[in-house]
Amino acid sequence: MATKHEQILQYIDGLPIGEKISVRQIAKAMTVSEGTAYRAIKEAENKGYVSTIERVGTIRIERKKKENIEKLTFAEVVNIVDGQVLGGRAGLHKTLNKFVIGAMKLEAMMRYTEAGNLLIVGNRTQAHELAIKAGAAVLITGGFDTEDHVKKLADKLELPVISTSYDTFTVATMINRAIYDQLIKKEIILVEDILTPISETFFLKTSDKVSKWHELNQQTTHSRYPVVDQNMKIQGMVTSKDVLGQNADTSIDKIMTKHPMTVNGKTSVASTAHMMVWEGIEVLPVADDSNRLEGLISRQDVLKALQMNQRQPQVGETIDDIVTNQMVLMQGRAKGEDVFSCEVTPQMTNHLGTISYGVFTTIVSDAANRVLRSYKKGDLVVENMTIYFIKPVQMESRLEIFPKILEVGRKFGKVDVEVFNEGVLVGKAMMMCQLIDRT
Repeated sequence: MATKHEQILQYIDGLPIGEKISVRQIAKAMTVSEGTAYRAIKEAENKGYVSTIERVGTIRIERKKKENIEKLTFAEVVNIVDGQVLGGRAGLHKTLNKFVIGAMKLEAMMRYTEAGNLLIVGNRTQAHELAIKAGAAVLITGGFDTEDHVKKLADKLELPVISTSYDTFTVATMINRAIYDQLIKKEIILVEDILTPISETFFLKTSDKVSKWHELNQQTTHSRYPVVDQNMKIQGMVTSKDVLGQNADTSIDKIMTKHPMTVNGKTSVASTAHMMVWEGIEVLPVADDSNRLEGLISRQDVLKALQMNQRQPQVGETIDDIVTNQMVLMQGRAKGEDVFSCEVTPQMTNHLGTISYGVFTTIVSDAANRVLRSYKKGDLVVENMTIYFIKPVQMESRLEIFPKILEVGRKFGKVDVEVFNEGVLVGKAMMMCQLIDRT
């Protein structure tokens, strides 16, 4: 039986695209308190099928697939540019396929403007009208208004006309930044991207007997299964260790490990890997927000996904990518004693113009990772790091990084890292890593 919260989410998901939603309306339709309705609307917004815009309200928008995440809806554009909707409100849920900057003559502008575009232009009313007739939405920069007949046309054709106080260059930068951020998010592999879905997951019920475990074991050759109650809520995990020496008639809920660790579909695969290595877990059940079983994820799935991701061409560049791309191998001394060099670019500095603490941490961990990899092929998970000395380093300085392996075992490695700038020690850190075999 779905909870009230889930029922509201299903109700919102079933509303037509472009419909306006209010807390009061949902509360009335679902006979719940306004607080419950508000929480559900907020979650629908997080899940990406509802958008709330100041002075406009909340509307049901199209849920985007992961592949076309770089496309924005007009509703999202309004949020990005702090815009005001002058007309065509009913079309805010639509997705734009490209934006055109109208900094040219009218006829040239119209040559580039097609249906589904967003024309970014100043106070040129004729351009506003022609763009809407061509099937494009309009974003007016500089805080200007447009004429009433343009607003009426926008309402009739359901194409938004948005006004923002920012100038054209700032607006284009803001939209680019938003698309870029979404591309970075797109690259982060989540559990929901690689899990074994519930339709292919074998599980046991709390009412099942040990004999059922043996049946599943023969059928699948797996030995670990999640245990659920009659509402599909996860109650435990059962493994071959638990059933060893148990009577075939013993109830599963008597021998299972209760309150097992679970992950959510939105958890990143990287943090799941850390959890599995740290806790020594082979299989994790995937649960929804109500702790219902959604599938399974194995250590093998996680490692495969991380290795695949390392081979992907990167699209959106994070600050970590910028830092690691700056790291150059200067010289290889004895095994495990390489020396790296890194230039401090303006992006790597804080408001004082000196290297930021986060960037220093990335430099240290990247150097340690590289040097450990020369010892052991596989993946690494940072267990802990201690930075016990750091001095300010100006931008455009060149750092020399000396990672030194103190100890390396089958399962872990300990690295000491010293960082110099023009022969002067500017940072010292110690790092401990878990090593994962690629098997």
